[in-house]
Amino acid sequence: MTAILETTCSWPTEAQTEATAQALARCSTLFPALVALEGGLGAGKTTFVRYLLRALGVQGRIKSPSYAVVESYETATGPVHHFDFYRFDDPREWEDAGFRDMLDGPGLKLVEWPDKAPGLLPVVDLRLSLAGQDVRQVHLEALTPRGAQLLEAVQS
Repeated sequence: MTAILETTCSWPTEAQTEATAQALARCSTLFPALVALEGGLGAGKTTFVRYLLRALGVQGRIKSPSYAVVESYETATGPVHHFDFYRFDDPREWEDAGFRDMLDGPGLKLVEWPDKAPGLLPVVDLRLSLAGQDVRQVHLEALTPRGAQLLEAVQS
């Protein structure tokens, strides 16, 4: 899918990562939205999600859904589902686990390793591609009008 709007930035510190997450959290009136997070192991996908969930008011431990595949949270702005398809092997798991209902439902959906679920995800609104270890290079692509609104809000 072709990007409507895109930009590249860097997160040289955790503070930049957190600031971007906080900016996205302030856009909660634009949810439901699906945000795809791409990048290799250690690229900062889960770190970004943790900052975002904190900015949305989630308290307590925020676990990586690496083994559970999904962790769900209730926030003041609605549900947030954090998916990690790194270990996703069998498309039959999709229907059995009820992922379609979660992804089509209200709230914010954050998907790590979306390439492991080809053809199963709804349209992605905003894609973040992360690379690097010390200084993260981030390419943000809005793939829908809602994604463009999110990206514009994150940039301002």
